[in-house]
Amino acid sequence: MTVQRLFPTLVYRGRLKQTGWRAFNNRLLQECRQLRLDDAGGRHWSAKNYPGGYTSYNSVNRMHEVSPTFAELQRRLLRHVRSFSSSLEFDLEQRELAMTDCWVNIMPRQVVHGLHLHPLSTLSGTYYVKTPKGCPGLKFEDPASIVSWPRHPAGRTAGRTIVPG
Repeated sequence: MTVQRLFPTLVYRGRLKQTGWRAFNNRLLQECRQLRLDDAGGRHWSAKNYPGGYTSYNSVNRMHEVSPTFAELQRRLLRHVRSFSSSLEFDLEQRELAMTDCWVNIMPRQVVHGLHLHPLSTLSGTYYVKTPKGCPGLKFEDPASIVSWPRHPAGRTAGRTIVPG
């Protein structure tokens, strides 16, 4: 019997290195906090689905279209999207990739964003505006394992953690 590994999941990691990133990041942080205060629908949905946390996923999920600050984040991320797309040999001359969704998650200590997929996405990304000290990072699971038989948690195919930073 032969077992082959096919269809690896590639992960790109980069930083916003443009000048003024710290001030920009502070503007993002202020806007995220203000959104949580203003978004009654998001707070209500989050209380049911993310107890202790907040997400605008079900209420304001196109931040790049309603906020100049998030539109700037979209512009700053574009060079990373192009770089990763190039490494994947995507043909962006025929059709450009576009950001379709962009939302805010605020998850304090002991609150987690559960295991999920982005099935209709060509690329998905996460930008950490701020993380608590000692934050364990982003955990990636094999997408096939999410829709297949559960794996042993200590097995060699268990999820890998990538610490942001």
